[in-house]
Amino acid sequence: MNKERLMKVLLAPIVSEKSTRAAESGQVVFRVATDATKREVSQAVELLFEVKVDSVQILNVKGKTKRFGQRLGKRQDWRKAYVRLEAGQDIDFGGGA
Repeated sequence: MNKERLMKVLLAPIVSEKSTRAAESGQVVFRVATDATKREVSQAVELLFEVKVDSVQILNVKGKTKRFGQRLGKRQDWRKAYVRLEAGQDIDFGGGA
């Protein structure tokens, strides 16, 4: 896989209550490119964080329809990936010692 492409697959980690609960079972949640595949996400996580990936689940999040004054608008659709790490592997986003 092209290394340049892999660097663009992961957009940001998602930090929420749900992702924190998922982290307790060895999963990490990322916002990913809308055309990313499971294989690309797996390889990108292994390349950037030097961990072993067990499995990847990807889902599309539909953008909400919102009202902006008198106009209706729509937030952008996006994609997120739940990455399960192998036993003993961990990614620390806190950066604390």
